[in-house]
Amino acid sequence: MKFEHLIEVNDLANPLQTLLTREELWFGLLCRAEDARAFLPGLEACRIVERGDNSLVRDLHFGHAVIRDRVTFAPMQWVRFESEANPQHAGGSLTISIEEPEPGALFLRFRYRTTLPEGGEDARYVEFVRSAYHQSDIDTVRVIRMIVESGGLQQ
Repeated sequence: MKFEHLIEVNDLANPLQTLLTREELWFGLLCRAEDARAFLPGLEACRIVERGDNSLVRDLHFGHAVIRDRVTFAPMQWVRFESEANPQHAGGSLTISIEEPEPGALFLRFRYRTTLPEGGEDARYVEFVRSAYHQSDIDTVRVIRMIVESGGLQQ
């Protein structure tokens, strides 16, 4: 399954919304890469097992299931999470890109690539997964706002 969507971060028409800067948004995405517990319900531990200039390898512990993923990024532009397939997880990727069509108008584009088949007998399940991803991505922006307001990642 391939799936992508945009989430508006800053609504320039809403004077009541606190606008995030690109730097603050990027900081929040880095927090998700360094310790995803605040972003992924059910995640018990996020352990970095390898670190490079623009990459991380992590073990994500969901109870007895452990998912290894590689995080790569281009600073201030995008971050990609590529999970390895294992008996508990089919593997896939998520790329989150920062888009700014005009100054201050920030969006996050989420691009998913999974092994789920498109359509057919699994069409209802695929729609459920897409809906869950969309809600999770809305929550990502909410958590980033909380991180920025608090000045750091909450434990």
